[in-house]
Amino acid sequence: MLGGGGYGLQMARGAQSQQQEVNVYSGRHYNTDKRLYERFTQQTGIKVNLLEGKDDELIQRLRSEGTNAKADLLVLVDAARIYRAQQANLYRPIRSRQLNSAVPANLRDSQGRWFALTRRARPVIVNAALVKPSLIRTYADLARPELKGKLCLRDRANVYNQSLVADQLIQHGTAATKTWLQGMVANVKQPLFSSDTPIARAVGRGECGAAMVNHYYLARLLAADSSAADQATAAKVTVVWPKPTHVNISAGGVTRYARHPQQAQKLLEFLASPSSGEGYASANNEYPLKGWGNNPILKRFGSFTAAPVSLEQVGRRNAEAVQLMSQAGWQ
Repeated sequence: MLGGGGYGLQMARGAQSQQQEVNVYSGRHYNTDKRLYERFTQQTGIKVNLLEGKDDELIQRLRSEGTNAKADLLVLVDAARIYRAQQANLYRPIRSRQLNSAVPANLRDSQGRWFALTRRARPVIVNAALVKPSLIRTYADLARPELKGKLCLRDRANVYNQSLVADQLIQHGTAATKTWLQGMVANVKQPLFSSDTPIARAVGRGECGAAMVNHYYLARLLAADSSAADQATAAKVTVVWPKPTHVNISAGGVTRYARHPQQAQKLLEFLASPSSGEGYASANNEYPLKGWGNNPILKRFGSFTAAPVSLEQVGRRNAEAVQLMSQAGWQ
């Protein structure tokens, strides 16, 4: 269900107000984001009108609105969804030296249609009482026979795993990726999960020996505002960084029919800047575009080597990845 999150999207009233506002459709739902938007308004005088919703709903809404679209900036998470919006021609290319400097080349569109704002890694997590962390060096090791009946996975519909498989396709090719998928599926302890959070809990409780989750799901369980039970369970989980590690993103781009494109670009540059980007990432225990940030929980996880893969290519290979997952029996 789409909602305004307290920042109901409002139509501009008069030429002056049109020049001093920017309308954002965002798949992110964090109060810290809203505080950054407020800071942007304080610094620039440009009001931010925010409408939050699920990524696919926002994409469909923009497609339906067409030339009457109200959004100036579209923020989405995961390369597959971002590429879907790109293919629907929902973004316009922009030129920005500031964005090109702040955002690594593999984390932005080659034509300047979207730019990453945060990084989200997908490590392997293990219960060391069931699976030795040293057993996992790469994602390929999840197909090892020693993990038979110990591996837990999310279902095939999960876009995070789809992007991971697309990443492996780019790095290793179709044949090797298919063999890896078949091996993993053979190791799966049923049933499949529909979310990363219960998988992380299951690993901590020893119901699963190994799994893959986006790192921030585990960080949430370890956070001070989490329940004592979740903190205790998550403390039994060991993070293993495959070499290299798949990294995905949240990203934003100026919309094709933006009514305030200059203001939207200013906001995008603000969010991607090192000073603001740290705060944008911390809202969800994510990593900033460069470096590791100051999040104490993420520091406990240690550092990783990110796969040098273009996220534009990851999005482009999504359909192929889903097909291979289906062929391998990944339900």
